[in-house]
Amino acid sequence: MQTQKYVIGIDFGTDSCRALLVNALTGEELGSAVEFYTRWKQGLYCDAGKNQYRQHPLDYLEGMEAAIKRALSQCPEGTGEKVVGISVDTTGSTPVLLDKNGTPLALLPDLAENPNAMFVLWKDHTAAKEADEINDLAKRWEIDYTAYTGGLYSVESVWAKMLHLLRVDPAVREQAYSWAEHCDWIPALLTGNVQPETMYRSRCAAGHKSMWHEKWGGLPADEFFMALDPVLGVFTGHLYRDSYTSDTRAGYLTEEWANRLGLSTQVAVGVGALDCHMGAVGAQVSAGTVVKVMGTSTCDVTVAPYSEIKDAQILGISGQVDGSVVPGMIGMEAGQSAFGDIYAWYKRLLEWPLKAILPTVCDAEEAEKITALLDKQILPKLNEEAEKIPLTESVPVAVDWLNGRRTPFGNQNVTGLISGLTLGTTAPMIFKALVEATAFGSKAITDCYLKQHVTIDSITATGGISLKSPFVMQTLANVLNMPIKVARSEQTCALGAAMFASVVAGIYPKLEDAQQALGKGFITQYEPDAEKHTLYMKLYRDYQAWGENIEAKV
Repeated sequence: MQTQKYVIGIDFGTDSCRALLVNALTGEELGSAVEFYTRWKQGLYCDAGKNQYRQHPLDYLEGMEAAIKRALSQCPEGTGEKVVGISVDTTGSTPVLLDKNGTPLALLPDLAENPNAMFVLWKDHTAAKEADEINDLAKRWEIDYTAYTGGLYSVESVWAKMLHLLRVDPAVREQAYSWAEHCDWIPALLTGNVQPETMYRSRCAAGHKSMWHEKWGGLPADEFFMALDPVLGVFTGHLYRDSYTSDTRAGYLTEEWANRLGLSTQVAVGVGALDCHMGAVGAQVSAGTVVKVMGTSTCDVTVAPYSEIKDAQILGISGQVDGSVVPGMIGMEAGQSAFGDIYAWYKRLLEWPLKAILPTVCDAEEAEKITALLDKQILPKLNEEAEKIPLTESVPVAVDWLNGRRTPFGNQNVTGLISGLTLGTTAPMIFKALVEATAFGSKAITDCYLKQHVTIDSITATGGISLKSPFVMQTLANVLNMPIKVARSEQTCALGAAMFASVVAGIYPKLEDAQQALGKGFITQYEPDAEKHTLYMKLYRDYQAWGENIEAKV
């Protein structure tokens, strides 16, 4: 029937995999499911003290399969037969080393428990030294390969991570042949095109995370990498020249994956992209709109026509890439290395007595129940109490760089700060300062765009925080002095992927048509308070001063 063509958007987040099943003609969401990564949830392969965050490929495969099957189970029998397209988004840069067959090294028996053979999550900062070396060489090289990544190359990006792994681990260096971003590997696996030299590579990931640009013919020259460290010569000839926008079909489901997922081999699979970029698509991004994808970190994504950007190089952001968000436009990304992660960190501090002492004064089952109950109430209560605190200049001021600074002008060597503490400072006052710090970090990004004449007419927020915390959102509107619309969909990343899936399946000729047909609109809008904005600008100057002090000492 004409009204029964379905697509699936798959969103691989930091903690879980989400699958969203959508009627591609009506926009109706028929089923959705979230599967948390089993090994990641146990804290395996990670060391927060070293900023090491690794994920096993089996977490992704098991999570994807379970999420899709559970989403299908919510629908009438036979729904799987009507699915015509799948597209995926992933966190990024989250790369993995591959062998010559395109297999992630962690799927080889002898490296199955080696964290260096696994996907290196975006928030892994173990390669800070390597990122500094890349930036230093790029500024001395005849071509500045960081010109379109904001003028700096990030520790969160692929080349720094791969160089670090090859240097520190002979076992993975011996078997490494190539690498792939998470958003490249999943479509390659689903379509059976896993050879490193032939798999479809995402324009989004290539341009923002790999220093890929048409101006210099793709990736940086081999000579650049050999000058950086000859160990990178292992990748020579094993990577790619071309990259593809996400309205490109990477292939069709293999028989194996069609059987595993309960689908058919007629399902078109799209080229993947980074989660925040597809989240912006799902939130119906258009020229002049910044979409803030708000989660553990944030991404501030916007698009502009070629006629606006022309030959300008926008400094201090995480890249400007042709077609990385909306094909036919320049996509730009900025963001904060920690946002919701900061609130989660503070909650863990407050929970310490519960987990360290409570089990010693009551039985384990009761301790677990009490801890679980309070765990759900700490952040809502902090929001409630912080909202009651008058806005004055005497409150603590914090800096939001607890996980370094992604933008503007990334620096992963800086750290966070809370100033102005007294014996009268309360837990809600500190939380309020942390919320304000994340808002100040967002203003620094918005100012960075505006100072370089990037048009910003409106702001759209998406992600769990935008839907769950009116206090955070109102603070953000007051600090930015701009209205903020909140996207209605709770899964804009997966919805954006579904929109692209409908294009690669041939249902819509271009992405903008899919956005209009499948978009969910907005659930609310936060209006700024001009008086509070004026007060916040005094605190913002303190935030900037403390930031300059931190940076001067690293």
